[in-house]
Amino acid sequence: MSNIVDRCLKILDELSYHPNGRTLSELAEKADIPLSATHRLLNDLIAAGYVRKDERHGEFTLTMQVVSLALRHLSAGGIVDVAQPILERLAGKSMELVRLAVVDQDNLVYVAKAQGATHGLRYDPEMGQPVTLSCSAAGLVWLATKSEDEAMRLVSIQGMGDPKNYGPGAPTTLKALMAQVKAVKGRGYATTVNVFLPGMSSMAAPVFNARKEVIAVLIIAGPMNRLTQERMDSLSDALIDTASELGTASAVSAVFQRRPNQPVPARKS
Repeated sequence: MSNIVDRCLKILDELSYHPNGRTLSELAEKADIPLSATHRLLNDLIAAGYVRKDERHGEFTLTMQVVSLALRHLSAGGIVDVAQPILERLAGKSMELVRLAVVDQDNLVYVAKAQGATHGLRYDPEMGQPVTLSCSAAGLVWLATKSEDEAMRLVSIQGMGDPKNYGPGAPTTLKALMAQVKAVKGRGYATTVNVFLPGMSSMAAPVFNARKEVIAVLIIAGPMNRLTQERMDSLSDALIDTASELGTASAVSAVFQRRPNQPVPARKS
């Protein structure tokens, strides 16, 4: 990757976490780029339509152009049209947040969601972010479909989640994580309590294509006072059945049809 492209991506990535904007000096410090170079790159990104500057306060923010790219990409692949009605049904049954994360080479990335909770606490993470494999039910169930060596390779690429950013039940060592992965193997789904966030529970099942490859992971998440272990176990059949339905429906989506270790294909004109 060229130095300029790498620096531009660092700036865009940093801005994605700050909807209220970042100053020139903050961006330069966070991205570890000289101030003058950061200024030039921001001017290029503004000219390209990806960044805007608040002239009153001097802060830079992302434009909707980045969002448009992501939405066009998902729309072109057909994944939202295929998955959304299925996710909505499971959300209605569970009355919790349902999410879909697609395998993208060495990562799981959240791409769609449906909210079933009608009152109380609603758990609503940002879409488009990679799943932290070591601190999530989705990560556990995906790793459980891999060999031990491959699972450890995937975790080593991403790293273990920082304990201060997760719940008290999150594993802090690779050994502890692999013990949890081993316990999930053959079960068909994974559950976590107090792991991804304090006070939150989640459960996940893999979505297989016709070649028996894992192409996505289906997740139900919610506060642990509602989504208890007993409640998760009672929802396991619905979760697994819905994951199977998604696997069957995947034949009509270009995103699902690609092999999991291949990049998403470009849209044909």
